[in-house]
Amino acid sequence: MNAITAARADDLTIGKLSRLTGVNIETIRYYEKIKVLPTPSRTETGRRTYGQTDVRTLAFIRRSRELGFSLNEVRALLGLGGPEKASCREVREIATHHLSDIRGKIGDLRKLARLLSKTVAQFTGTPAPDCPV
Repeated sequence: MNAITAARADDLTIGKLSRLTGVNIETIRYYEKIKVLPTPSRTETGRRTYGQTDVRTLAFIRRSRELGFSLNEVRALLGLGGPEKASCREVREIATHHLSDIRGKIGDLRKLARLLSKTVAQFTGTPAPDCPV
């Protein structure tokens, strides 16, 4: 039996993987297409099959995306080889860079909020040509 035709009791369908991780099926396919998630094994009939490693990897990707990491940052984190192989220093560098980006965005959003607040305060209800926006 080869990897494509071998069927184990713990093989999961894409639907089951989706339910277990909360990641949409189309998103799973997209992650495979862009090589963030490894290409899955397939049955003789061509159905994708996944294992527990895929569940952990996809859950990690989902959580990373929820924290705002870009797909390139997720790739970099996955490229470190997982918790048993990754250097804490390397993970910290990626996370620190991401945190810096977030702080910059927060600063930009605060400036935008102040500007919009001042603009809204100028609204008088006059017709559009005199509108401050």
